Amino acid sequence: MEKIWVQAVNEDFETINSLAQQLNIDQSLAEILVKRGVCSFDTAKDYFRPSMAKLHDPFLMKDMDKAIGRIDLAISQQEKIMVYGDYDVDGTTSVALTYSFFSQFTDHIEYYIPDRHKEGYGISTQGIDYAKSQGISLIIALDCGIKSVDKIAYANDLGIDFIICDHHLPGDELPAAVAVLDPKRLDCSYPFKELAGCGIGFKLAQAYSMVHQLPAAGYEQYLDLVMVSIGADIVPIEDENRILAYHGLIKLNSNPGMGLKALMKISGKNKDYTLTDVIFSLAPRINAAGRMDHANQAVKMLLCTEDDMALEQSEFINLQNTDRKTTDHTITAEALALIAGCDILMQKKTTVVYHESWNKGVIGIVASRLTEKYFRPTIVLTLSNGLLTGSARSVPGFDLYEALLGCEDLLIQFGGHKFAAGLTMRPENIDVFADRFEKIVSSTITEDMLSPKIKIDTEIELAQIDGKFHRIISQMAPFGPHNHAPVFVSHGLTLAGPAQVVATKHLKLNIKQQNSVIFESIGFGLAEFETLLQPDKSFSICYTIEENIWRDQRRLQLNIKGIKIN
Repeated sequence: MEKIWVQAVNEDFETINSLAQQLNIDQSLAEILVKRGVCSFDTAKDYFRPSMAKLHDPFLMKDMDKAIGRIDLAISQQEKIMVYGDYDVDGTTSVALTYSFFSQFTDHIEYYIPDRHKEGYGISTQGIDYAKSQGISLIIALDCGIKSVDKIAYANDLGIDFIICDHHLPGDELPAAVAVLDPKRLDCSYPFKELAGCGIGFKLAQAYSMVHQLPAAGYEQYLDLVMVSIGADIVPIEDENRILAYHGLIKLNSNPGMGLKALMKISGKNKDYTLTDVIFSLAPRINAAGRMDHANQAVKMLLCTEDDMALEQSEFINLQNTDRKTTDHTITAEALALIAGCDILMQKKTTVVYHESWNKGVIGIVASRLTEKYFRPTIVLTLSNGLLTGSARSVPGFDLYEALLGCEDLLIQFGGHKFAAGLTMRPENIDVFADRFEKIVSSTITEDMLSPKIKIDTEIELAQIDGKFHRIISQMAPFGPHNHAPVFVSHGLTLAGPAQVVATKHLKLNIKQQNSVIFESIGFGLAEFETLLQPDKSFSICYTIEENIWRDQRRLQLNIKGIKIN
């Protein structure tokens, strides 16, 4: 599917020129900064040098005082505490952080991750029953629980208190927990609403440390875990998330926790990690534990304090990730064949596909792949414990959660946010659900949303790219939602040698612009342009600038996102 090039426009030339002079940087870079709200020397200082001192007071979060009070009581009375979390990266890092932090103050603590295949998402009755059987009287739930009204009521009847630390959208009714920490609560005035679940756990540890006048190092030692959750959960890289991700990457690259260090080794990259590396290398391996077996294995690895044990655990998880790749590729191929073989599905503005044998652990990945292929809201369902359970993914600009709200009466449960969600329904409801979901989406989505886009920051000449130019871009990292790597466009380019196809589908080019330096370039998935690019034809590209490291040799490389023949 051809992508539309969209170039942002900023005509505030006065601010751009002023910022370029103040920072002594190229005007094109100043333009990008101004578009991102960095318009003065002071805001640039905060942007380029994120400070832990700029983190918000955790007690601005509704119910934080109640949460700390209840934890204090539990520790002083030697009550048994359970740290309960979801089975994805955000959940397992949340559990590892919170369990490890509070283990410093009590021996009466354990953790629990529900079995994805047997218990499903969120708080489970089985988990509560287990807590009761172990004499646990306080459960700290992370990355889940905000919509578990009935489960929390059940726990209350059993004499078990809950502290919920969640970042998903609440329903109409909040659970009757001792404390509900969620910045998305309508009555919560916390300044930043987009923390990951692990970020909420971090704020809980920060608040406890403030009350007891403990050194910040006691909770800042977990910044690498918080950073991994931020990357994996695709939350906006701004405000507190930018600060936490920035310092978390420093921690990962200088002194990572034992489990993450072993996982880095097993992935084949031991240093110079970016947030992108974390997302595509570490996060899938951590996720694989809960997808293919049990997420307890991931938490066990993250909590390791001995090198040998950490390496052994990371090797086990790496094998699970290999199995996950095979499984998700197989299911993706089956789903694509199912869609291609059905004219009705091909004509819709949504994709809802189901097969009873598909692995529940990988359908979220499959949903993402189908969304990338057809660029429309997508739901992939499978059969689990007699019910249909599924993962939903959206396209930029379309609120998937609102669409699911319109189908709420057909669902047993659902939860998530604008771009991703999970849901469960009875098998007999699938046809009615698919029809209604299609009608809701069709009536609210725009044609513009159904077209993939490449958002371009600004046009530059290749001659502008040098070491200093790239160093400034590098200091804009970490990159992610709301702070993507700058995308440039350049016109009037020609080949400096023949185009080469590598690994059957990628394109390798040497390009120049008039008398500029020749730049090595790579276009992933752009092999189709090999025959279109001729020595006598000029073309345009949009691209990011990155550093290619090979055998300790570093050189700048253009990562091509799109090509247009002039």
